Amino acid sequence: MATYIVFTREITRDQRELDAYQASVAETFFGHPIKVLAAYGPQEVLEGVAPEGVVIVEFPDTPSARAWYDSEEYQSIAKHRFSGASYRAVLVEGLAHC
Repeated sequence: MATYIVFTREITRDQRELDAYQASVAETFFGHPIKVLAAYGPQEVLEGVAPEGVVIVEFPDTPSARAWYDSEEYQSIAKHRFSGASYRAVLVEGLAHC
């Protein structure tokens, strides 16, 4: 069943750190079945406070999502994201197709 990780950037603290993250994150995708569905596109807030940006990535299942997120390659550059901004990251499983 498809699994998604939704990243919402709440507040930027250091743009240089975010630039370092963004310059390297795509390299962590190699060897992982990841599909980027949305990345900082235009938003229309329907409820609540708007985040600065949203990224949604899709994986075929939860173990694949965790394998990428927990990988040494990703975690070694995620530190730049942690230093650069406050984010929320949520892993959510999709629905089985009927």
